[in-house]
Amino acid sequence: MKAILLVGGQGTRLRPLTFSIPKPLLPVGERPILQIIIEQLRDAGIDELILATGYQAELIEAFCGDGSKLGVSISYVKEPKPLGTAGPIALVRDRIAPGEYFLLMNGDILTKLDFRAFVDAARTGARELMVGYTAYVSTLPFGVLTVRDGQVENVVEKPSHEYLISAGIYCLNASALPLIPDDEFFTVPDLMRALIGGGRTVGAYHIRESWMGLERMDHFEAAVRELANAPSQ
Repeated sequence: MKAILLVGGQGTRLRPLTFSIPKPLLPVGERPILQIIIEQLRDAGIDELILATGYQAELIEAFCGDGSKLGVSISYVKEPKPLGTAGPIALVRDRIAPGEYFLLMNGDILTKLDFRAFVDAARTGARELMVGYTAYVSTLPFGVLTVRDGQVENVVEKPSHEYLISAGIYCLNASALPLIPDDEFFTVPDLMRALIGGGRTVGAYHIRESWMGLERMDHFEAAVRELANAPSQ
């Protein structure tokens, strides 16, 4: 099975580190993020990978090569300009067979997701797009007031709200490809809206395993702690 990994971002929120190293090659413990992801996919039977590169593409290609040292087959496509999270798929249309399912994933995610179960759920449900999601709790750092007629009726100190968020992991069927325009910035949310607007369903898969998007330095620190505390295999 194929997977497309999005590894072309500039990682601006992690500067100055990403001035010299693309974010997917930043280490978490002893291995770069990208190596961890590739090895997880390999172990799940997903061994044909397409890396959608952009920023510092040459460093990613130098590290991964053809994938043989990691036990997979790797090929590349380079975005001529930023194309969003779904736009790069248009560059590899000819590599996706009719009716084929494939994985699409951001290259900055650490998760214990059972990729086999995720893909099986998409196939069993005949989903054109299956979106992995997780829960995110946002807590305001303030006391929130209820005010009526110039008087405080209630105060809630630092309230929290849970949101269901896209986890940056998707399973697609080739039938969705015609909705992705050529050479245009196009995101997975754009694709979701196009499918839903056309009366087609978008599946949702709850990722109950650990999940972490590595967007800031404190995320990396948390990921290293999690790896250090993980039981040995």
